[in-house]
Amino acid sequence: MPDETLFAQVLDPRNRANPYPLYARLRETPVSRQADGSYVVSTHAALKSLIFDPRLSSEDLPPSRRPRTGNPLKDWILNPIRNRVVNGHRPLIFRDPPDHDTLRGFVMKEFTIARVRESHAKVAKLVDALIDKCHGRDTVCLVEDLSYPLPVAVICELLGVPEADEAQFHVWAIRLATALEPDVRHDEAGRREIAATFDAISDYMRRLIREKRRHPADDMLSGLAAHGGRGSAAMGDIDLISTAILLLVAGHETTVNLITNSMLTLLRHPEELRKLKADPERAPRVIEEMLRYEPPVHFRTRKALGAIAVAGTTIPPGSSVVLLFAAGNRDPARFEQPDRFDPDRTDNQHFGFGGGLHYCVGAPLARIEAEIALVTLCRRLIAPRLLDDPPPYRPGASLRGPQHLGIAIAGIA
Repeated sequence: MPDETLFAQVLDPRNRANPYPLYARLRETPVSRQADGSYVVSTHAALKSLIFDPRLSSEDLPPSRRPRTGNPLKDWILNPIRNRVVNGHRPLIFRDPPDHDTLRGFVMKEFTIARVRESHAKVAKLVDALIDKCHGRDTVCLVEDLSYPLPVAVICELLGVPEADEAQFHVWAIRLATALEPDVRHDEAGRREIAATFDAISDYMRRLIREKRRHPADDMLSGLAAHGGRGSAAMGDIDLISTAILLLVAGHETTVNLITNSMLTLLRHPEELRKLKADPERAPRVIEEMLRYEPPVHFRTRKALGAIAVAGTTIPPGSSVVLLFAAGNRDPARFEQPDRFDPDRTDNQHFGFGGGLHYCVGAPLARIEAEIALVTLCRRLIAPRLLDDPPPYRPGASLRGPQHLGIAIAGIA
């Protein structure tokens, strides 16, 4: 009989460093009912069959309920209004068609390949500048010294956030990333902090949007904030705010994990590090294999709108469904020697950026940032080696990545 506690064990921080044995056990039952009534989908074939299924809804967040403050004005008027607004204007990753498609269309119109390519030189300059700050040291923390500051600087520039406000955005991104973890959704203290952070960044974005409309620039937020011309639609202010917040969090946290997990993996496979240093053109293949082997996002949750039969199991209507993408990425039925890191692997159809309607909007940008960061780190860090293996991990099981990654070095080239 399948173990109905396996996913609870995945969520346990004690298993954060290596959840893959648990994923292997979950794959023994492709669609596994857990003790809380949820269903975990873990094989590549089962995941592939569901990512476009309209019976799976992304609108699975619990209703927004701000905690009581003791202030009658806030408790009985302001907060109930804010709750209704938030519930009706979720970020697009928590929306189903047609709302999802409309919002994604607005974003894709601004998040162009040309705009992403233009960021290449900026990313390269930022990476070199961040590494330059490590001169004279014999150790670096990759997370603090590069993985965190780089993506927030890049996404803030794309959005048009003033450089002076990047530090505050860094703090907001860290706090809001916890909202994507399913166990936090039912934690009162966590929800209180998330609500306060969301209100703070919403107020900031509201002011910034007004400024962009008065003085538009060549950035994404100016483009999204522009009122539609005759016969063309425009994104509403509330959806614009939630979309901007999503781009900040998604564009930051996932790239942090991709860069950090990638360097950790290369340091565990020194021969691959040497190959990349000798041949930077290998970078795209390294990143694609990294997205399979150590993805930045391990799972996403959905809600079943109707009965769904998959892999011999019927998921009842109303059930919570966990799409365990990282388990599918290590499925031996789909990948030869799936636990082996092999950048020369062919036919690498991974779920590193999710899949289906909710395939990551910022995937091209994340790839560019990770490729440039890895190539530059391999070139400039002299004799790098891990200080701790495994390193300490952040609490989140979905956005899984090291909290710190200490690296000993003999210098900076």
